[in-house]
Amino acid sequence: MVSQFISSHEVRLLGELDFDFPEGIHAIGRLDSDSEGLLILTTNKKVTRLLFQDKPHERTYLVKVKGVMTEATLQRLKTGVAIPIGRDAVHVSTPCRIDIVNRPDGLFDHPGELPHTVPHTWLLITLTEGKFHQVRKMVLAVKHRCQRLIRVSIEDLELGNLQPGEVKELPEEEFFRLLKIDNYRD
Repeated sequence: MVSQFISSHEVRLLGELDFDFPEGIHAIGRLDSDSEGLLILTTNKKVTRLLFQDKPHERTYLVKVKGVMTEATLQRLKTGVAIPIGRDAVHVSTPCRIDIVNRPDGLFDHPGELPHTVPHTWLLITLTEGKFHQVRKMVLAVKHRCQRLIRVSIEDLELGNLQPGEVKELPEEEFFRLLKIDNYRD
């Protein structure tokens, strides 16, 4: 599924979910069609500016990479790696938090996922910047291919136990508190 309501391509869209979305709703911080996890939908047009332009915010991803990652490679990722951001442009990622973790209990199997017997590493990566396909490019820069990418939180707003296709509505005050945005009424 792509994180939009209309498309000129034949893809699954958010409007196909079993939920009555209000007029004017849109996605914030989109996920590509190969990614999973937390997606913010809102009718508040100020959220994009407040979340992306006013101050950096943390996004945390659960990432499965092919191969066993070493501590030295993990340290390279933590301090920043060069990633392509355009035809001829390169960006060094800002320092981030990253840990090797176990596969979470109860995580559903993904149809395109390699078997668990293929050597792999699960990572928990927290970034404060969001370049195009940044996590995928970061792990590829250290010779690991991203097998699965799940956004588990944006600031204190967490995916929790929501399953694919589920929608959870939040009261406005709780929504902004979890995103650590104080000036949403200005």
